[in-house]
Amino acid sequence: MRIRGSWRDCHPRSGNTKSIVLFDPAVPPRLSFLVFSYSLTSLLLPLFVNCLPSRVQRFIVQRLQEELKAKPGSLPFDEILYCNIGNPQSLGQLPITFFREVLALCDHPAILDKAEAQGLFSADSIKRAWQILDQIPGRATGAYSHSQGIKGLRDTIAAGIEARDGFPANPNDLFLTDGASPAVHMMMQLLIGSEKDGLLCPIPQYPLYSASIALHGGSLVPYYLDEETGWGLEVSELKKQLKEARSKGITVKALVVINPGNPTGQVLAEENQRAIVEFCKQEGLVLLADEVYQENVYVPEKKFHSFKKVARSMGYGDNDLCLVSFQSVSKGYHGECGKRGGYMEVTGFSPEVREQIYKLASVNLCSNISGQILASLVMSPPKVGDESYESYSAEKDGILKSLARRAKTLEDAFKSLEGITCNKAEGAMYLFPRIKLPEKAIKAAEAAKTAPDLFYCRRLLNATGVVVVPGSGFGQVPGTWHFRCTILPQEDKIPAIVSRLTAFHKSFMDEYRN
Repeated sequence: MRIRGSWRDCHPRSGNTKSIVLFDPAVPPRLSFLVFSYSLTSLLLPLFVNCLPSRVQRFIVQRLQEELKAKPGSLPFDEILYCNIGNPQSLGQLPITFFREVLALCDHPAILDKAEAQGLFSADSIKRAWQILDQIPGRATGAYSHSQGIKGLRDTIAAGIEARDGFPANPNDLFLTDGASPAVHMMMQLLIGSEKDGLLCPIPQYPLYSASIALHGGSLVPYYLDEETGWGLEVSELKKQLKEARSKGITVKALVVINPGNPTGQVLAEENQRAIVEFCKQEGLVLLADEVYQENVYVPEKKFHSFKKVARSMGYGDNDLCLVSFQSVSKGYHGECGKRGGYMEVTGFSPEVREQIYKLASVNLCSNISGQILASLVMSPPKVGDESYESYSAEKDGILKSLARRAKTLEDAFKSLEGITCNKAEGAMYLFPRIKLPEKAIKAAEAAKTAPDLFYCRRLLNATGVVVVPGSGFGQVPGTWHFRCTILPQEDKIPAIVSRLTAFHKSFMDEYRN
C-alpha cells in the first residue's frame, strides 16, 4: 500500500473545501501538519445531527440527577443506574493495585528514596518503577517522549504481544497513543483522501468509526452482522457489500473488525478470523482490528485470538497483509479510561507509508506518559513468583468473574421479557437485546418525531432511572430495534436494574399493546 496524491490548494478562497492534504516530504516531521479544510455545513453538521439523540439523553440524565439532589423523593426512583457507557471505574470498579503503585512511584520518584517505601509498596512495584524510570529521559514523566512512545516501554509491549501470540513483535511497529481512539483517527487520516474512499464497517458498530470516516470525508461501506447466528461475521456479506461499493465507484481501502464486539458482545471463532484474513489478502484491503476487549471473554468455548496471530499462523507475513491492531488500557479488567493509554501495532506497510504514519503521530508530539506506562504494565503484568502476583491475580479474576456473572444475569432477564431476544454476551462489556415494539408504540414514537428505540429508552429512563443507549446510535438492520446495555454497574446494583426494567417493560407493553 502506498500513498497517492499531492499538495492541493486548501486556501478558503480556492473553494476546495473538502480537500485533505498529506505531508510534503521535504518538511521536517515536527513542522509537518495535515491540512483539513472542510465545509461545516456539508460535513460536520451531519455528525452533530447524528449525535443529537445521545446529547438530548445526556441532558435528560443531568436534569434528573439535579432533581434527585434538589428534591429527594420527587421521582419514582432514588438513584440513576448507568448502563450506557463503558467507563468501569466511574461505576465503582477499583483499579489494579500493582498498576497504581508503579504509576505513583514513577510520578513521584522521590518516594523511592524514602525508607518507608519498602513498607508501603510491594518489592516488584518498586523494581518495576526503577526499570521504567531508567527508560525515561531525565526520569521525568512530565516530559515529552519520542512520538511513537518511549522506546523501553515499546520493547516491553512488544515482548507482551510476542508472549500472547507466539510470533515475533517489533517495537518499531508500535505507536503509543492516548487510548485507541486517536490511533483510529490516525489511520482514517492516512486511508481517506476523498468521498470515493471507503471502509467496510460492521453494523451494529461503535460510532467512533462512522464518525471518524465522516469527519475525514470518506464513505462508510456497511456490512451487517448476522444476529440470528450470534452476531456472526459472514464473508459472503463482506463480498456482497464490497462488490456493491465498487460498482458505485468507491475505492474500498480497509475492513474494520471489532473483536470482541461492541455493541454486540460476540467473540469471533478462529476459523472465522482465518476466512476474514484470507478475504483481506485476496482483495488487497487493510485489516483494522479493534481488539480493545481482548481480556473480556466470558464463555469457556471461546478464546481471544489476535488477527496478527491468526495471519502469522496462516503463513502470512508483512508482504502479504497490511494489518493494524488497536489496544487500550480503558477496557479489559483494568478499566483505566481516564488515564488515556493505548497503542496500535502497524504491520505490512511500506517504509514510505510508515513515514507518513510517523508524521501523523508527531503532530501531537507524543501521547501522555502515564498512559504509556499503563500500556506497558497491561502487556507485562506481575508473573508467578513476583510479590504482587497473587493479589494481582485475585483482583483480575475477581473483576472478570463478576463481569461474567453480571452478563449472564442481565442476559437471562432480557430473555424473560415479552418481545425481547438477546444473544449471549460472549465478551466485551455489553448486551445488545432486540426489542419487538408494538405498532402502537412505533406510531407514538413517530408522532414524537423520535426513533422507536430511542422512544423506549427515554421512557425507561424517566420511569426507572436506568440509562441504556438506543440501537439506532450503532446502526441496525432496517425495521429492527435494539438497545445497548453495559454489564458494568457493580454486582449489588444488578438486581435493582433487573427489577426496574422488568416492571417498566411489562407496563410499557401493556400500555401500547395492539
